[in-house]
Amino acid sequence: MKITVLVPTYRRTSDLARCLDALSRQRRAPDEVLVVCRGADEETQAWLVIEKSRARLPFVKVEVAQGGQVAALNAGLDAVTGDIVAITDDDAAPRPTWLERIECHFANSPDVGGVGGRDWVHEHGATLDAAEPDVGRWQFPGRAIGNHHLGVGAARDVDFLKGANMSYRVSAISGNAIRFDTRLRGTGAQVNNDMAFASAVRRAGWRLVYDPAVEVDHYPAQRFDEDARAVRGSRSWVAIENESYNLHLIVRDEYRGARRGMALLWLTAVGHGACLGWVNLARARFIHREATALQRWRAARSGAALAKRDHAQRRLESVEREFAG
Repeated sequence: MKITVLVPTYRRTSDLARCLDALSRQRRAPDEVLVVCRGADEETQAWLVIEKSRARLPFVKVEVAQGGQVAALNAGLDAVTGDIVAITDDDAAPRPTWLERIECHFANSPDVGGVGGRDWVHEHGATLDAAEPDVGRWQFPGRAIGNHHLGVGAARDVDFLKGANMSYRVSAISGNAIRFDTRLRGTGAQVNNDMAFASAVRRAGWRLVYDPAVEVDHYPAQRFDEDARAVRGSRSWVAIENESYNLHLIVRDEYRGARRGMALLWLTAVGHGACLGWVNLARARFIHREATALQRWRAARSGAALAKRDHAQRRLESVEREFAG
């Protein structure tokens, strides 16, 4: 079983150095490492030339012209030659048994299409070390539970995985023509692209497994886009609108009929994360006294409306193609 590791990167060479160093220390060495970077990212391009000359870890550079993580990941998928593609972020450092444990899951269970694990988050001088048994699940009526960075317990099936630590059987992807969703908004990370991709693999009939023992260390770094997560609380209205758009688009793909209606009603009435609904708007404004709560809510509702419009347009175009055929 051949394993390809895929690492998209942009202007974070010190983080990338730590990631590649961790990959060089794997007990089960990767058969191929793909580093995807933008052609216009001169800093990373120059660093990769120097790094390649050290021959510490053989890797292949994949260039992409278009900005954004979705474009980078899709370019990487097009270049994969392995049976398994293990994806991690440039600001993550897989622990030594990472690939060994991933390979074990795929080898022992032919119906497993994706494997993810815990990313131990290190930020602001501390490690997030809580314990959450509920991970990667859609909870009725439409609440998305992440917690991949806090998961404990035995390996189990989940509904979606996290981008810093996820791997897929290549036949599950190529056999169903699955790619990262280019509809998703954002100039950098395109928030929730990992959720959309993993959900598409599961809906194609493959199991997704989360194993807390499949571990990476994660050092959330600066994003060079409208999200700007390096400064807590600095997210722009555009970033919130984009996150809401992506989440609502994913929900519309995930559910059908009355189930979709209930999930969308939940997001409107309660909300999720930065995407405020009526209940969370009231809490933010009148309990926590957040001065920008109303602007956040408006940005979230704008993203929801745009997702509804674009999803309806896509369905119309699909129907028209069927009739034309």
